[in-house]
Amino acid sequence: MKKQTGSRPLGWRIHGFLALLVVTYAGSFMGRQIMSVMIEPIKQEFDVSDAAMGLISGLAFAVVYAFLGLPAGRLSDRHIRTRVLAISLGLWAFATLLCGFAISFWMLIFARMLVAAAEAPVTPTSLSLISDLYPPHRRSLAISCFTGAPTLSSIIGLSLGAWVIDTYGWRTGFYAIGTPLILMSLIFGLLIKEPTRGQWDSGGGTEPPRESLIQAALKLLRNKDCFMLIGASAITTFSAFSFAMWNTTFLVRSHELSLQHAGILAGIVTGLAAAIGSLFSGWLTDRLSAHNRAWLVRIPIIGHVVATAAMIAYFLTPAGIAFDLAGVPIPSAMIWCAISGFFTVFWVAPSFNLLSQLVSQWQRATAFALQTVFTTLCGVGLGPLVTGALSDALIPYAGEESLRYALIIVSITVIIPVLMLWSLLRTKPWLHLGRNTATAETASSQAH
Repeated sequence: MKKQTGSRPLGWRIHGFLALLVVTYAGSFMGRQIMSVMIEPIKQEFDVSDAAMGLISGLAFAVVYAFLGLPAGRLSDRHIRTRVLAISLGLWAFATLLCGFAISFWMLIFARMLVAAAEAPVTPTSLSLISDLYPPHRRSLAISCFTGAPTLSSIIGLSLGAWVIDTYGWRTGFYAIGTPLILMSLIFGLLIKEPTRGQWDSGGGTEPPRESLIQAALKLLRNKDCFMLIGASAITTFSAFSFAMWNTTFLVRSHELSLQHAGILAGIVTGLAAAIGSLFSGWLTDRLSAHNRAWLVRIPIIGHVVATAAMIAYFLTPAGIAFDLAGVPIPSAMIWCAISGFFTVFWVAPSFNLLSQLVSQWQRATAFALQTVFTTLCGVGLGPLVTGALSDALIPYAGEESLRYALIIVSITVIIPVLMLWSLLRTKPWLHLGRNTATAETASSQAH
């Protein structure tokens, strides 16, 4: 692939490659998000508690995903990434279809664990590819397109998914998600060409360093800036995934909506707001960070503060329908849900962009995998489970409103990542990036 300057068009092939990665990532999160619509039907069929549903929707998936995350990232750093994606997608399709055939609660847990194993390489491999498709000063918007995919998929996974599950049953939801993955596996295996690794980087060598998986992970964790960035991202997802998983159920219980209406609102309102917010934050980050890299940290801090304030207002707003739209009752609280959704994703693109620049091209997939491991354990694993357990524990005090107050308690934990990012703002790790980036872009311009 020919090197290009950031001022020239990158071409439809690069953007088309990004579009395929976006579709793939959207599919991975659709499978997780549709579980939030399935909580009540699965709970009734297998007669289990909220804590048990938190287990199947979170921890059972997260433990396997996290355990295999680092090996998956290391695999992508050492082998052809498009081939890794193709194999992963094929296995993922099989495991998702298996979920639909589950005849017991424990079989469904086992199938979800298989899905996690197959999905593990998707995120680190894709982000590593994006880092080689786009230069640093255009990378935030590209990353926001990729990471914004889950917000768009939530519109389908929660709204259309709610209709499918309400009409045909929760098993059909898994069949609808698993089948297209077979096609995506064939596309990446047969049609997509691997981009040149490290084409926008200066240094790093032409061969991966000879170090074990543990050595590579420890090297990243000993990097204080990487550790703080990864830690802040992980703790952020604790409340974010809890909200994503329980929001539909919250609307059913506290605002007395039907499952279908709650799924439509949770999907469209949160999904559209987050999708727009993700793209806007990526665009804004590229513009501001081109002049001052401090915005790679400032924008996440601003997003956290505004999103959390709006989220607490959303949970505290009493039940009440403001108006009906196309037959769907709209609670007055949804305005706060939309504001929170817009700002809650402000941290994603800047954080991934900064992380991609803090490490070499031979460490990226491992670094992204390490971040994914911690965010999965903390967010997907603990978030829904802790919220479900808190909801159960608060029943004697709050009755049917126990979930409302459990979500408020969990949302306050965002104070921790704000403090961690503030620490990064003081250490200014981006001061060490400017020289390398400038060198890479000058070399690229000369080569062109």
